[in-house]
Amino acid sequence: MRPLSSLLCNFHWIVPGEAARSAQVHSALLGPFLAKRGIRALINLRGRHPEFSWWRRETGVCRRAGIAHFDAMLDSRQLPTAAMMGALFQAFAQAPRPFLIKCSGGQDRTSLAAALYLLARNGSGAVALRQFSPLPFLHFPKRRQRWLRHLPRYAEESQSGAGVEQWARSEYDPAAFAVWLQAQGLGHSYSRIYPS
Repeated sequence: MRPLSSLLCNFHWIVPGEAARSAQVHSALLGPFLAKRGIRALINLRGRHPEFSWWRRETGVCRRAGIAHFDAMLDSRQLPTAAMMGALFQAFAQAPRPFLIKCSGGQDRTSLAAALYLLARNGSGAVALRQFSPLPFLHFPKRRQRWLRHLPRYAEESQSGAGVEQWARSEYDPAAFAVWLQAQGLGHSYSRIYPS
């Protein structure tokens, strides 16, 4: 049986001992939560927000525990810019293992990041798409969040053979992704491209 803290924080291993995913963990519990799982880096998908107390507490906990902290902004309703995709893959490349990917609920942005990590790691789209399962990951997307599960397939189709990581860093174009979504009948699945 899974520990209560794992259930409450929507914690799951993406690749055991290498990469994990979760919701935002309350700062008072964050240090013990990360230590118990041996996490050496945290990839925050909510972006860099020094104006918010949750971000200051999170980065403080990580700093005191010697855990690397990376900010890689994603928005569940807006298509990511090329810079956002580049920052995500840079975090994957630089983060000591095992690392934890987290957003607010660990359901939507985290599903996307986990799927992209798996796609880059082993190239299997079918394995990557399991990260969008309603159970156990609680991914129940709203109308303008349905684009999330289609980005890995778009990445597979549009990368030129150099791999998904290289594609994300140098070839990804949100406007082209928007055109692809429209052609698939999914133009309603997002609200807009994230402002650059």
